[in-house]
Amino acid sequence: MALDELKSAVPDYAKDLRLNLGSVIGNSDLPQQQLWGTVLACAIASRSPRVLRELEPEAKANLSPEAYTAAKSAAAIMAMNNVFYRTRHLLSDPEYGTLRAGLRMNVIGNPGVEKVDFELWSLAVSAINGCGQCLDSHEQVLRKAGVDRETIQEAFKIAAVIQAVGTTLDAEAVLAE
Repeated sequence: MALDELKSAVPDYAKDLRLNLGSVIGNSDLPQQQLWGTVLACAIASRSPRVLRELEPEAKANLSPEAYTAAKSAAAIMAMNNVFYRTRHLLSDPEYGTLRAGLRMNVIGNPGVEKVDFELWSLAVSAINGCGQCLDSHEQVLRKAGVDRETIQEAFKIAAVIQAVGTTLDAEAVLAE
């Protein structure tokens, strides 16, 4: 199992990450599609080749083809949106917020899976990319759809752990050169 290989690659100084990785994926209360879509979208967003290489096959095996594509779409569209909306928010000139975005985001309206799942994946990617405006927007949509805070927190816990594992393993690879 690739998850076990990934956990065993985490160095002892980061053993908490190893334990957390096993916990957030192996003991998650999320339904399989939400869990593995979150894992895949976050593995992509982590920008860690090792993490993506190890987690993608298991995600693909646990997702329908439509959910697999939608999770990748969430990572792709949020890579763009997180930069755009974070930048607009960080600029001190509030007039940017009144301008039309002019960016295509059709996949958000028609992701090919349940809207709640896509929103959860988008929120998790936004956590990795650090876009407060997108986090607020996706959290509000999820809460209005009846998703509880525990489920939402589960998604950003997965994001936090996958990001940390990617950062750690990529640093170790560089240090080993």
